[in-house]
Amino acid sequence: MKYIVGLSRILVGVLFIISGFIKLNDPVGFSFKLEEYFSQGVLDLPFFEPHALAISIFVVIFEVLLGVMLLVGFRVKFTVWSLLLMIIGFTFLTFYSAYFNKVTDCGCFGDAIKLTPWESFSKDIVLLVLIVVLFVGRKYIKPIFGANTLRVVTLTSVVICGLYCNYVLNHLPVVDFRPYKIGANIVEGMTVPEDAPKAIYDYAWRFKVNGEDKVIVTQGEYPQVDGDFVDVETTEVQAGYEPPIHDFTIEQAGVNYADSLLQEPKLVMVIAYDLKKTNEDMYSEVKKVTDKAIKKGYHVIGMSASNDQQTGKLIKDHKLNFEFYFTDETALKTIVRSNPAVLVVNKGTIEQKVHYNDLDELVFE
Repeated sequence: MKYIVGLSRILVGVLFIISGFIKLNDPVGFSFKLEEYFSQGVLDLPFFEPHALAISIFVVIFEVLLGVMLLVGFRVKFTVWSLLLMIIGFTFLTFYSAYFNKVTDCGCFGDAIKLTPWESFSKDIVLLVLIVVLFVGRKYIKPIFGANTLRVVTLTSVVICGLYCNYVLNHLPVVDFRPYKIGANIVEGMTVPEDAPKAIYDYAWRFKVNGEDKVIVTQGEYPQVDGDFVDVETTEVQAGYEPPIHDFTIEQAGVNYADSLLQEPKLVMVIAYDLKKTNEDMYSEVKKVTDKAIKKGYHVIGMSASNDQQTGKLIKDHKLNFEFYFTDETALKTIVRSNPAVLVVNKGTIEQKVHYNDLDELVFE
């Protein structure tokens, strides 16, 4: 039992630190995932949505801290109880997501590792078993340092997590795992290779034959049956290839200009997914950098999911010299974790991407 507990201690501790730190790299992204869970269509807890970012920060720092405390053996009773309660909560959420198909990505490892709902649930079941082992055998979890050193290690972990979180919130994630990272080409990200696997579906054809129902399953072809067709049910048995970037448009008046805009060698995108939530105080700086870009020959556009009335008011209030296009809110949230933010794009390739606090870092050649 001692060795089983020791192995479980290492596996759980390391996994919690890795999982927590990946989310700590992008707490805003994790808060978007929490908003999905809190929404009316899922857990129906909309009163938590305004606090999603604060909850996100607490959860990810606590997750890292529990991993550290487990590995060093600090406050063992508190640690194993906290781990058990946390994994029970995570397991419920992942099961709910998988069974009811509500949230298709739990966000357990941020954008670094994508898991299907059932994969996430299976992962949590394994973790639950390991944590139950730790709970039962907690007497075998011994501290590896003296009491004072354990306190210093724990406090240092909290400080490091807090400083790191503060940095990424006021700038951008240090490591960008998304398909819109600097150096990525948006056009290539939307392309489906010719040899990409296709989706496979089972078609359950139902016929009336001699007064009785008869069901024949094929993978597309219409069966030859001496009877009357009733209906058909389609089930996806194998998902096809989905490009990393999909449902990306840049629209005005219902026309998608993405293809032409993404061919321009000097394109500046001002991203503001929701103008009701944007930091409007920063648009004086946005105007300065976009006016500078225009003088350098860049085509500047705004991209938002807000309506024409909101974008028109913003342009008028801040005397902006560019027009806004409509892009899906989820896509804009994925592109950059700042509202507003600025991207510099060369024929679809993202060359620069900055938080509104770093607008002075932009270089226009």
